[in-house]
Amino acid sequence: MKETNQTSLKDVLKDMVETYRLKNRLNQTKIQQLWNSVMGNSISRHTSDLKVRKNKLYITIESAPLRQELSFGRDKIRRMMNQELGEEYLEEVVIR
Repeated sequence: MKETNQTSLKDVLKDMVETYRLKNRLNQTKIQQLWNSVMGNSISRHTSDLKVRKNKLYITIESAPLRQELSFGRDKIRRMMNQELGEEYLEEVVIR
């Protein structure tokens, strides 16, 4: 009998992401895309920069009162973003 060498596309892409170590960049891009939908337009309007380094999300907010308000909810922001990503990727949220 003939042996088949079939692998699902999902498995192939997963292996490729692991081989080329693209997971961090993919997660950063996904976080930037999710920011508007998770936080809403009013907060995203005052956000000037989002960066992920070593599993920490760095958020730059233009408005000082909003920055202060969001600093109280850093843990909630981390939980919401991890929930949208489907894994515990972010360890900390830093608001500047």
